[in-house]
Amino acid sequence: MARPSRQLIRRLNALVCVVAVAGSTTLFAGAGFAPHRPSDQSVSGALQATSKSEPCVLWRDPPDLERRDLFYGPGGQAHQPRSTAFTFIAEDLDGTNPKFAVRDDDGVTWKIKLGTEARPETAASRLVWAVGYSADENYFLPAVQVQGMPGHVHRGRTLIAPDGGMLNVRLKRESDGRKKIGNWQWRADPFTGTRELNGLRVLMAVINNWDLKDVNNGVFRSDDDPSAMAARVYEVSDLGSSFGSAGLERTKRSNGDLDAYRRSRFITRVTDDTVDFEVPRRADWIVLANTPEFVRRLHLRWIGKQIPRQDARWIGQLLARLSPNQIRDAFRAAGYSPLEVEGFASIVEWRIAQLNAL
Repeated sequence: MARPSRQLIRRLNALVCVVAVAGSTTLFAGAGFAPHRPSDQSVSGALQATSKSEPCVLWRDPPDLERRDLFYGPGGQAHQPRSTAFTFIAEDLDGTNPKFAVRDDDGVTWKIKLGTEARPETAASRLVWAVGYSADENYFLPAVQVQGMPGHVHRGRTLIAPDGGMLNVRLKRESDGRKKIGNWQWRADPFTGTRELNGLRVLMAVINNWDLKDVNNGVFRSDDDPSAMAARVYEVSDLGSSFGSAGLERTKRSNGDLDAYRRSRFITRVTDDTVDFEVPRRADWIVLANTPEFVRRLHLRWIGKQIPRQDARWIGQLLARLSPNQIRDAFRAAGYSPLEVEGFASIVEWRIAQLNAL
């Protein structure tokens, strides 16, 4: 059977976006979306469903890729935290890492994340954003002070000093005009079969982001950013499980670990038409003690398999436009030591070269 053309794939996937906008799929059922005519039809990577629907966007062509500042990332220098003093708002119990909503003296709300994901998520967000995908405005601070911390928190008590001091934190800037309106699924989205989604799958392998559960994918609507143009922006919104091992490991650190990142495999199989990656690999056998979790991880392995070679080369060509200094700035921004910065950056550069050699 002949492989369907990219034009046909785009049309079929655009229909998925129409259905989602209409609220008739289980993914967005009951969300109360109000479609409107986009003001600009020129967004690269957007699947324009119909003239009356909101476009769905996964990727935008970054014409300034070579000039993007990977030290400050998507939010730029203007949005970085102005001080290290914050006031507690609430504890966030989503996910597994300690997280807290806080407010700074300017009234800006931030989401603090503690633990081993703080550094890798900061670096990963910059590389993902650099090549045209959406990413959170993340910043890393070596120390902060949070006033009004409660005497009891559900997670991270040992990481918080009695006076509210915290070390090695990721701060995600929250915007009143950017709202999360749902999650998207790797197997059921408006982009299946497209170069843009396949490129994202490869990018997750480049950075060893193994935790690719659907719950870690967000759909956002931006009301305060005229440049956004599209109401529905699809994003991998949790990148914390990056730059470590290729899969879940219960007995050791599986993210932000240079030795684990260096030891992990990258490309595992190449055919005339497709390429397979190690990420996400199955969980360690010890995880089999939690059989449902082990099985869930097995069902994620397809994300790194049978990706068209031309799509892998495409994302490799985008990444190759980044300078050595840009790549190293992503890791400097995450608070890694000079030795770690060079180690992580060298592996990323080697992987980029492997993609361009396909």
